[in-house]
Amino acid sequence: MAPPSQRRPGFSRRAQYGFFLGYVVAIGGVLVSLLLVIAAIADPQGFSALRGAALDLTSPVTSGGRSTIGFFTGGADSIGSYFNAASQNTELKRQLKASRQRVIEARAIEFDNRRLKALLKLTRETPDEIVTARIVGSTWDASRRLGTLSAGGSDGVRNGQPVRAPEGLIGRVIETGRLASRVLLITDGASSVPVQLVRDGTPALATGRGDGTIELKTIEVGESPFKKGDIVVTSGVGGIYPPRVPVAIVISAGRDVTIARPLADPARIDYAIVQHVYEPAAAQPINASEAARLGDGQ
Repeated sequence: MAPPSQRRPGFSRRAQYGFFLGYVVAIGGVLVSLLLVIAAIADPQGFSALRGAALDLTSPVTSGGRSTIGFFTGGADSIGSYFNAASQNTELKRQLKASRQRVIEARAIEFDNRRLKALLKLTRETPDEIVTARIVGSTWDASRRLGTLSAGGSDGVRNGQPVRAPEGLIGRVIETGRLASRVLLITDGASSVPVQLVRDGTPALATGRGDGTIELKTIEVGESPFKKGDIVVTSGVGGIYPPRVPVAIVISAGRDVTIARPLADPARIDYAIVQHVYEPAAAQPINASEAARLGDGQ
């Protein structure tokens, strides 16, 4: 006959001791619970002190467990932050690039607004304006210094008419089509403009050098009256160019050669005004207040 699959506890002393201890612990737990209940009813203050002592005994265990949980949680957060650093860095770079682009656009708009306001003021103060046209091209880096205007014969533009911007004189028209015209810039070697020094009214001649600069020559032979930073304006002598239009600022004043830079740079100007050819009969000498205004304004 086969032995039974499970033996009764009576056949094992270890099982008997286990059952016995289990009963003892259960009975002890019941007795302790009864004692605690009796203590809570009979002596509430003592029971409260007993609970405080139990809290003090279990506090280190609770604190240790919480620290362990915090350690592992913080470690997981640190690991997650480390792996997310690359994507966060990329996002921050994208936001910085977008912010810079917005700043550049805002500055460009502000610059355009200032130029348009200056052009609007110039058109109001210029009674002999023919047309305001856009500069659509200029041979600023070529051997010839020519510009192209988006206005031609249909707009009233004719050869010989002066062209200027709020910053100063640009040149004169030398060729016209129906919708566009060609302008000889004051920096071209074939350009020659009668000017005068704002500081003291000394007459001179501004001749283009073909390299983006202008050479100033006095009519009288002698010591050069020009100084670095001096400004010259049109004198109106000989016609074509009206007087008191800013032309150039001196950048190099030597004994034999004086070099100036034009105040109106076609490469940086969008719009220009075409004026009627000036009649020299209306020319007036520059006075002290006018000289001070032109010198401070530029």
